[in-house]
Amino acid sequence: MSRNYKFHNRDGAYFVSFATVYWIDVFTRQDYYMVLAESLDHCRKEKGMEVYAYCFMPSHVHFIFRSVNEDPSGVLRDFKKHTSKQLLKTIEENPQESRKEWLLWMFERAGKKKGNVSKYQFWQHHNKPIELWNTTVIKQKLEYIHNNPVQAGFVTEPTEWKYSSARNYADDHTVLKIDDIGFLG
Repeated sequence: MSRNYKFHNRDGAYFVSFATVYWIDVFTRQDYYMVLAESLDHCRKEKGMEVYAYCFMPSHVHFIFRSVNEDPSGVLRDFKKHTSKQLLKTIEENPQESRKEWLLWMFERAGKKKGNVSKYQFWQHHNKPIELWNTTVIKQKLEYIHNNPVQAGFVTEPTEWKYSSARNYADDHTVLKIDDIGFLG
């Protein structure tokens, strides 16, 4: 893994991006998005994660965060571990999930390719953390996160995507509360 993609400053703010295995569009149902939102909220309240921006897409997640406990790697690991277990359980128990067998087969297939996975692998292992060291870089990543659904053609305005902090920056905190990034005002 490149030196550029590691958590070197344990107190720093980071942009992270990670995807489901095979870039599978898992997040097609409200229940699955809510697992992500509730897990991120839990990490904010219980694990010392400050979340400044986020966007949940059908196959991947972006967010800007900082660990007040100076353990960005650990808090992200815990988030991914918890969400993978919770999402697999939610998929297995969802009677409306028409792709259930296929999804579980794909996650099991991915898990068999990794020696450190017991059965299913939900997330790709890399996170691509990029430390945000100045206002210019923060604004660039914030714009990238918020415009991701627009670039994908899902919406025409960033605030139209329900699972994005673009709505928070427009004073709509209905899905998930985020932390104040401060100097961007």
